[in-house]
Amino acid sequence: MGTVETEIKFRSDMDVELIKSAASDADVLWAARVSTKGESSLAELEADPQRSKGLINFLMRDRHGTPFEHSSMTFYISAPIFVFREFMRHRTFSYNEESGRYRQLVPVFYVPGPDRKLVQEGKPGKYVFKDGSPEQHKLVTEATQESYRQSYRAYLEMLEAGVAREVARTVLPVGLYSSMYATCNARALMNFLSLRTKREDSTFPSFPQREIEMVAEKMEELWAGLMPLTHEAFEANGRVCP
Repeated sequence: MGTVETEIKFRSDMDVELIKSAASDADVLWAARVSTKGESSLAELEADPQRSKGLINFLMRDRHGTPFEHSSMTFYISAPIFVFREFMRHRTFSYNEESGRYRQLVPVFYVPGPDRKLVQEGKPGKYVFKDGSPEQHKLVTEATQESYRQSYRAYLEMLEAGVAREVARTVLPVGLYSSMYATCNARALMNFLSLRTKREDSTFPSFPQREIEMVAEKMEELWAGLMPLTHEAFEANGRVCP
């Protein structure tokens, strides 16, 4: 079998794109009002959601969550494998990820950027992360890059020797970038954001790993553009999933 020689790349950012969506504040309104208006609730599809801002806030505040499920968003995400392993704990999403069984994996690897806090202090459940020293950042950069080069070299050697891709990939680290599609509704996304972002105004504290928080922040920005009133109510009510 032939292998493709590709230059190893290192990066510290995440890619998030909104591929398709069927999500608006109006979706929340017609779903909520069917309980009192029946089929006439469909008129809300043409209504101005701004006029019903109070209803959306009421649903969020009193945690009437099901009306927020009548929406759909599909994101394309490129991030290190270890981010995806955390991501897939959220079983209200649907996922499809690229496979190392069926393609030669591209050598793009995550190296923490200079603003990544490196030092962990405190007890379990009360960790505090602090900036690393220049020497620690230098060590992290050099050690991870060398490890990545060595592992990808071993991966290519096995492929060139005719070893199956699904076996050769065992030497690759979780810092390798992968890609996936993730589909969810607004309620599932709010649950994800409540756990994977850290905000001082949150009702319940959250302590996400920075790398998955970087993904979550980009997803939230895209969602806020689709459903601004819902997002506003989410923030106003302590960033709690209804």
